[in-house]
Amino acid sequence: MAVLLVWLQFAVCLSAIGLAGPMIVRSGEMIARCTGMSRSWVGLILLATATSLPELFTGVSAVTIADAPDIAVGDALGSCLFNLVMLVMLDVLCREEPVWRRSNQGHILTAGFGVILIGFVGALLLVAGDGLDFQIGQVSIYSPILILLYLVAMRSAYFYEKRPQNTRIDMERRDSDISLRRAVVRYCVGAIIIGGTGAWLPFVGLELAAVMGWKTSFVGTLFIAAATSLPEFIVAISALRMGSPDMAIGNLLGSNLFAILVIAIDDIAYVKGSLLANASPAHAVTAFAGSIMAGICIVALLYRPGNRFFGIIGWVSLSLLSVYLLSSYAIYLHGH
Repeated sequence: MAVLLVWLQFAVCLSAIGLAGPMIVRSGEMIARCTGMSRSWVGLILLATATSLPELFTGVSAVTIADAPDIAVGDALGSCLFNLVMLVMLDVLCREEPVWRRSNQGHILTAGFGVILIGFVGALLLVAGDGLDFQIGQVSIYSPILILLYLVAMRSAYFYEKRPQNTRIDMERRDSDISLRRAVVRYCVGAIIIGGTGAWLPFVGLELAAVMGWKTSFVGTLFIAAATSLPEFIVAISALRMGSPDMAIGNLLGSNLFAILVIAIDDIAYVKGSLLANASPAHAVTAFAGSIMAGICIVALLYRPGNRFFGIIGWVSLSLLSVYLLSSYAIYLHGH
């Protein structure tokens, strides 16, 4: 009965996030039409921030109330992997040609910052656990560096979009101020639903680990990350159906950058010391896998491969899926 109850709670979390996701997609589309924002910028900033709220609320509640640093770190890094695996789904759904050939090469900038930020966290997990960790109060000195790197990434993306050759309005501004206000309200309501559900998830994750006999680092990386990444999945599929792979890819890659920012915020909220020093070093496997996958995306965006096995999936998607599966198995074996 206990097993059934905890899985039911997990299903309720998934359902709530799944219902709020389309609301955010439609609201983001309306806001973009009213303001004239580009699709790539909408995906990178507006949608990525909204769909990443579960990682933020889950992480903060995990380190402040549930006292589960592995859930917080595993959720953030696991979400990065899930976001990159979703590119495989986008590639499969693009029947006419691979998604890499339909996207703007400007996403290379975001993917490159993803390699830097995710890889940096992986290295910090190893050195902080060995005592090479400096703190200001209870906050690791590395957290302000992560925040600074995130801001540099956002600033770089902003100025890249402002360059003349990249400046284009790909959504028609045709709605009134009333429509904009309605869209903002719906956007905020959807964000609140996703955030509230995210705050509940770490407790469900701890119960799930207890009743199933699983390691918390594995639960955080796989199940909790899957639930909190559901909005990204819904947004990406919806954007692809609207004929905007740039919005879909921008959302997924932008969510990865926001997930690293969440780790820094979690560390600030964690009063028992450095979050990275108290988390399992096994999470470094997830971080390095995320860096490798982001690197594969850069290769794909530059090379734009067109060949597919059996006309369904290309070698890039197979590579992303293989790295994800191997890293999940490794964190299951070596987590605690």
